[in-house]
Amino acid sequence: MSTEIPAAIGPAIVAEGLSKRFGAVLAVDSLRLSVRRSEVYGFLGPNGSGKSTTIRMLCGLLAPSAGSVEVLGYRLPGEAEELKRRIGYMTQKFSLYDDLSVEENLQFLGALHGVHGARARTRIDELCELYRLGEFRRRLAGTLSGGQRQRLALASTVLHQPELLLLDEPTSAVDPQSRREFWDALFDLAQAGATLLVSTHYMDEAERCHRLAILDRGRLVADGEPQALMGELPGTTLRVDCSEPRQAQAILARLPEVLGAAQIGGHLRVLAAHGPRRVEQLREVLRGAGIEAEVAPTPPNLEDVFVAATRRRPAP
Repeated sequence: MSTEIPAAIGPAIVAEGLSKRFGAVLAVDSLRLSVRRSEVYGFLGPNGSGKSTTIRMLCGLLAPSAGSVEVLGYRLPGEAEELKRRIGYMTQKFSLYDDLSVEENLQFLGALHGVHGARARTRIDELCELYRLGEFRRRLAGTLSGGQRQRLALASTVLHQPELLLLDEPTSAVDPQSRREFWDALFDLAQAGATLLVSTHYMDEAERCHRLAILDRGRLVADGEPQALMGELPGTTLRVDCSEPRQAQAILARLPEVLGAAQIGGHLRVLAAHGPRRVEQLREVLRGAGIEAEVAPTPPNLEDVFVAATRRRPAP
């Protein structure tokens, strides 16, 4: 059975002014979003930034408080029922049945999506081979390791060959090797024509996405290809080497022109606002505090972009 997804025209997801309010809390605020077909699109943001709420609206599980959203050509929430069999949704918490075997879970999910009989048997065989679940087919899902459970969850999500996958922090509870294998599987799905929207807390995962949205307090604060976002960073990244990095960090963090300072091993990584003689300025500030330091520019990374985009400023 082919795993190719039929080609389609137009963006997979288009949202305009998408908002969601829970009482007095505005969880998603006027979000504008466009996700192209067959790309891996990342959602990055702090806890409470609105990532999961947005994904649930894109699935049709939550009705927006304002704005419009179209997914695979279906207007939501009105056409959510028609959309269901064309998408796959994987939550960050393992949501299959612990007291059913791997095979029983896949059979049950297949039936829910209208995959029955010979088609179901063939598809389950394919997925067990593809995701290395063959030797665990009769094992209860509750006895699987974290990586095995993750592979089972992905298999159940793609069993009905959806055009769009919405994955909410799917690698939050697995080891680095399982994360790498999982992302290889995601790119195989994208190459076959599926579109993927993946929320993550991991910078290395975010860098792997074709394009990326950074959310903060319900708002879209950055959107683009990871390399482009790093190239457009509104600041200067610096490396500070000194004998007392903790003391230096505390001093630099108090400066209004310093957007962020973090210790990396024995040195500091500093994100500062653009400015003339910034290197000399920081070196002089530290020298004035009795700390001799080497300060030099260093290439930006995605974490710098994240810090700049989500920096918490004091309330007026």
